Amino acid sequence: MTEWWQILLFAIGMIIVGGIAGFFITRYIFQKQLRENPPVNEKMIRAMFRSMGRTPSEKQIREIMRNMNAGK
Repeated sequence: MTEWWQILLFAIGMIIVGGIAGFFITRYIFQKQLRENPPVNEKMIRAMFRSMGRTPSEKQIREIMRNMNAGK
């Protein structure tokens, strides 16, 4: 029969291994999401305005970026 401290060490070891594995899996998923859905930048806002047939001013672009960053 195993000693209680062996079971405790095994449980602590599995918690550590699980935490490390969880960190790397979460990091991979987060990076994949950023690749597939990049954050909105000024170039994207200009393209959106042009697709609507408008030419935005720098003030409008900065205002939209400021509003988007404030909403995070």
